[in-house]
Amino acid sequence: MNKTNTAERLKIACEELLRASARPEAVTVRSIAQLAGTNVGAISYHFGSVEQLIYSVAERVYLRLNAERLALLHTAVQRSHPGPARVEHLITALVGPSIRWSLDPQSDYAVLRHITTIAQASDNPEIFRSMIEDIDHHRVFIPHFARIAPWLSDVEIGFRMSCLLGIRSQMTRNRSRTEQLTNHQLDLGNADVVLAQVIAAAAPMFTTPPGNSNAVPNSSRG
Repeated sequence: MNKTNTAERLKIACEELLRASARPEAVTVRSIAQLAGTNVGAISYHFGSVEQLIYSVAERVYLRLNAERLALLHTAVQRSHPGPARVEHLITALVGPSIRWSLDPQSDYAVLRHITTIAQASDNPEIFRSMIEDIDHHRVFIPHFARIAPWLSDVEIGFRMSCLLGIRSQMTRNRSRTEQLTNHQLDLGNADVVLAQVIAAAAPMFTTPPGNSNAVPNSSRG
């Protein structure tokens, strides 16, 4: 029981430090152990290395984010059953949690934001590869977008989803560029504003058949 408590305290301390830190390298073995109220050797004892501890922390944050994403997908599908889910609901489910978390200072999104930086600087980047390269939770969206856009192949849908995820990353990691391009006319600190703009930009990728630029989006059809 004591071993479990110590391991959990280390996870909580590491998560708290990653969330609060502007630079992931500021999160050290010593700072984690001190906040957890244990000695630095406990990290190696329970996790093997500080990187394995960080991965363990990031993984459970990542699972919470994906659980929210999949819950929104389930709600979107059920809301429109037996018809296809509305495109704006699918887009919101796919990218909404990341955008909302990134704009919420109380969320753990900073933990996920730091992982790529940590992996790039690591001597053992393979520790983080399975999480960074995971796309299974994205693949589950393909058949639902396919019901909206049956004229698209899975490959074409996957490409459009990748473009949409690119927009998501721009909003979560480099909003300053978008602020400049929009002459600071949009409140990009407001998740509802950001999502509305993302939906307006991305929905036509899935709702406009080839050769019909004036097609009515699925979400507006009776």
